[in-house]
Amino acid sequence: MARASAARAPRARHPRARAPRTRGHPPRARGRAPRPRGRPPRTPPRAPGRPPARGRRPPGRAPAARARPPAPERAPATPRRRAPRDLGGSVPTTERRVGQLFAVFLVLLAVAGVRTAYLAAVKGGSLRQRAASQQTTAVTVPAQRGSIVDRHGTQLAVSEPADDIAANPRLIVDPVAAARRLAPLLHQGADAIAVKLAARGSGFVYLARQVPADMAERIRRLNIAGLQFTSVDKRDYPRGSLAAQVLGTVGIDGSGLSGLEYADDRVLRGHSGTRRVTSDALGHPIAVADASQAEPGHGLELSIDATIQSRAEAVLASVGRTYGPKAATAIVMDPRSGEILALANWPPVNANHVARASIAARQDHAVGFDYEPGSTFKAFTVAGALQEGLVTPSTLFDLPPEIQVADRTISDAESRPDETLSTARILAQSSNVGAIRIGLRLGRSHFDSWVHRFGFGRPTGVDLPGEERGQVLPLDRYSGSSMGNLPIGQGNSVTPMQMATAYAAVANGGILRAPHLVRAVDGHGTREPTGRRVLTPPVAAELRQMLKGVFSPGGTASEVSIPGYQLAGKTGTANKIDPVTHTYSSSRYVASFVGFAPARRPRLLCAVMVDEPQGAIYGGVVAAPAFGQIMSFALPYLRVPPA
Repeated sequence: MARASAARAPRARHPRARAPRTRGHPPRARGRAPRPRGRPPRTPPRAPGRPPARGRRPPGRAPAARARPPAPERAPATPRRRAPRDLGGSVPTTERRVGQLFAVFLVLLAVAGVRTAYLAAVKGGSLRQRAASQQTTAVTVPAQRGSIVDRHGTQLAVSEPADDIAANPRLIVDPVAAARRLAPLLHQGADAIAVKLAARGSGFVYLARQVPADMAERIRRLNIAGLQFTSVDKRDYPRGSLAAQVLGTVGIDGSGLSGLEYADDRVLRGHSGTRRVTSDALGHPIAVADASQAEPGHGLELSIDATIQSRAEAVLASVGRTYGPKAATAIVMDPRSGEILALANWPPVNANHVARASIAARQDHAVGFDYEPGSTFKAFTVAGALQEGLVTPSTLFDLPPEIQVADRTISDAESRPDETLSTARILAQSSNVGAIRIGLRLGRSHFDSWVHRFGFGRPTGVDLPGEERGQVLPLDRYSGSSMGNLPIGQGNSVTPMQMATAYAAVANGGILRAPHLVRAVDGHGTREPTGRRVLTPPVAAELRQMLKGVFSPGGTASEVSIPGYQLAGKTGTANKIDPVTHTYSSSRYVASFVGFAPARRPRLLCAVMVDEPQGAIYGGVVAAPAFGQIMSFALPYLRVPPA
């Protein structure tokens, strides 16, 4: 015992050496990882009666408390890194993590299953609709626009098959090469096309709109991947510039923009249909079905006679070459029905290339241009006085060379001495002084009433858009000198269509009737306007007889004649207002003429207006000869018997 308790030198320790184990626990073998609990030892069980190996104890047996002999001194051991001790149980870390991941996977799978069941049961219908909408596209199928023909069936406006050509730049393999092949067929520069085809950020770009069907087919045969073709209609005007301002234009979307194309757009355009196109994931159509059929538009038959229209335009072209005006217009009308047989404008416009014409040339001056009529208005001053019994054709007036009305002094266009003229000669010679005297006899209130009775100051009702109403001075704004201007056609403004309509009332026996261009829709005739009476037949006949004098010797249109036909009408020459000084210009005029034939029972009326002619200004010189040329063709053409 003394030996066991004897003091011994302390054992040197490495700084990281393990502290001694608690007494009663044998030390573990160095460098060996701890063995997990619950697992059998790797060494086979010892034989019965054999003492346990040193440092080990049998499972389940506590070590005996006994004195431990001192160990011999050893050199310091080399420090070794110990494996981490498992303090969390008997399952290895890797296996435990796999189990955790598997559990998470099961939870996520369960959540996905619940979500799928919810979407199928609750949201299934709406989701199916959304999926179908992404695969199916509704495409509008435009209706074919109705045709426009003249009174004899001559085609004036038709719709031809065409294609809108677009591209998906993302599908174009070589934009430059594709552009070079397309350029000569599209009549565009290759560089401009290449820029469009190279726009990879866009999935759609137009290359050309309304390409004729034959040209589109040639482009289709190029087999360029990424091109798209959409069938459309292209408006075509077979007669080019014939009645271009009357017919108007159609936009790229097929809607009417001007003229009859705009005024009757609802009739002409029809009702578009719908086509459902189902595409695959790449956007390629795999099924096409019509949801609703397109209904074509209705066709229009006009009162226009293409032959007379062509002649009127040729005459205006001659006026344009001779006098170089800003504009000119001519209206040919059947005064009995109000049907317009021709409505010509100058300068001409090619209806197939309207964008190349100026804004002024596109205007229909017959309804869109208002001007002071000048002497053509004198017929209505005389008509009012005749109807009220204030004058007769033979009533005489002693006329001085000039007349003073308030602060204004008015004379005739050509100076003359004192003269006595009848009502008929006042009209034939277009005397300003004489017309003012008749207007003063009528009185301002009655004169104003007759101005409105003949339809001035409001639209005629012609079936054309953009009709001006003209400007009529209100009675309460008359000044002391107003009756020195208004009876001779200055101070109020009118349109050529208003003048033609008012003269038609004189020609047809006194009925003011709205002019019209549309004669039938899909072969069904339109109802003619009834009109209203403004003159009694005897007064209208007297006025027609008086208007014959304009063509007699001494009349303002004495140089115009048509063999075999008696003509009646009135010349007009009016100063225009200077836009700078706002006074009457001494160099800018409107020359006009309105007349009809045969004078006794008129079958045809023609009105001509020439804006700012150069070299001559008088209606009898500029406009009346144009009237004669148009009527000398139209009367025999319509087989109107000479009278």
